[in-house]
Amino acid sequence: MFKQISSLLKLRIGVIMMFTALAAMVVTPGQTLSGLEVLVLAFAVLVSAGSAGAFNQYFEVDLDSLMQRTRNRPFVTGRFHKSPLWVLFILLLLVAGVASAAFVLNGFAALYIFLGAFFYAVIYTVWLKRRTWMNIVIGGAAGSFAVLAGAAAVDPAMSPVPILLALVLFFWTPSHFWSLAIAKHQDYANAGVPMLPVVIGDRRTAVVVMGNTLILVSISILPFFYGLSWLYLAAALSGGGYFIYRNYQMMLDPSPKIAMKSFFASLVQLMFVLIGAVLDVYLLG
Repeated sequence: MFKQISSLLKLRIGVIMMFTALAAMVVTPGQTLSGLEVLVLAFAVLVSAGSAGAFNQYFEVDLDSLMQRTRNRPFVTGRFHKSPLWVLFILLLLVAGVASAAFVLNGFAALYIFLGAFFYAVIYTVWLKRRTWMNIVIGGAAGSFAVLAGAAAVDPAMSPVPILLALVLFFWTPSHFWSLAIAKHQDYANAGVPMLPVVIGDRRTAVVVMGNTLILVSISILPFFYGLSWLYLAAALSGGGYFIYRNYQMMLDPSPKIAMKSFFASLVQLMFVLIGAVLDVYLLG
C-alpha cells in the first residue's frame, strides 16, 4: 500500500521540491527558523506537492493508460478507483500544507506553496499539457515556487541568491524533462501529448536542451557574485559541466539510453547546486 501511495503522491518529486525549499531557507539571510518552523516548511511543501501529483494522476488516467512508463500507476491498474473522495483527499492535502505554512510561517510562504501546487495541477496538467509543447516551460515554474517558499519563510523580501536559485529551477525543468521526453518519445507520441520531441524530433530537441542547459548553468554560477564562495562555484561548475557533457552526448546520439543519462545528469546538476549552496553557508558563511 505504501508503494501505491508513494506513486500516487509522486513522493520522489515532492522530496526534491522539499529539499529545494530547505536549501533556499538556508541561503536566505534573516531570522533563524525554529525546529518547528523548519518541520512545517518541509511538511507543507511535501504534502502540497503530493496533492498536485495525485491530482495529475487522477486527471490523466486516459493518458497514463497509453504510456508504458505510467501504466502501473494505481488509478490505471484499478488499485485505486476514481471517486469524489479522492478529490476531497487531494484538496485536504493541499489545505493542510498551505494552512500550516500560513499559521506557523507567514502568508507569503503559504502563497508560494499554493502557487507551486496550482501551477503543476492546473496550469500544467489541465491547461497546457495536452495543448502545447510549451507545457513544461510554463508549468515548470511550479518548482521555482518551492524555492521562493523556503526563502519567504525566512524573509518575504527576497534577496538575490534565492531569486537566482528560483531561476535555476525554472530553467532546469525543461532540460530535465525534455531529456526524459526524448527517452520516452514513443510513449508521448502514443498518448498524443505534444512534448517537444514529438513536435520537432529528438535530434532538434537535443539541440534545444543544450541551449537551455547553457543558460541554466550560466545562471547557476551567478550566486557566486552575490555572496556565495568558491565552494558553491566549484559545485555549480562541476554539476553543470557534467550535465553539459551528457547533453553533448545526447546531441550526437539522441537514443533512449543516452537521453536517460542526460535525464539523470540533470538530477546530479541540481543536487550539486543545492548541496553546494547549503555547504557554502554552513561551512564558510
